[in-house]
Amino acid sequence: MKISDKNKDFFALVYEVVKQIPKGRVTNYGAIANYLGTKRSSRMVGWAMNASHIYKEIPAHRVVNRQGLLTGKMHFDYPTEMEELLMSEGIEVINDQIVNFQIVFWDPEVELAIA
Repeated sequence: MKISDKNKDFFALVYEVVKQIPKGRVTNYGAIANYLGTKRSSRMVGWAMNASHIYKEIPAHRVVNRQGLLTGKMHFDYPTEMEELLMSEGIEVINDQIVNFQIVFWDPEVELAIA
């Protein structure tokens, strides 16, 4: 997927937030959008995550939907890769749903100082 110049800056901001999610924690598209001051752009965050496979340093597996579902799993190299990566970090997943989502949820607004 080629990133358009129009979206490049927004995607770069999304990636900077995602790179800061610690191992064993997850966040969601809306929390990232909210942190970036674009509350209604969670879908755009999803597009950024879909395009992130071209950057191996982006831990896209740590971004899920607002209910803790692995909705982005089809954008990984194989169907179970997202789940396997999360489980390797100690996050339990059952039927594409993160167990104890509220406990492992990482909110960038709380965890990162807003400049």
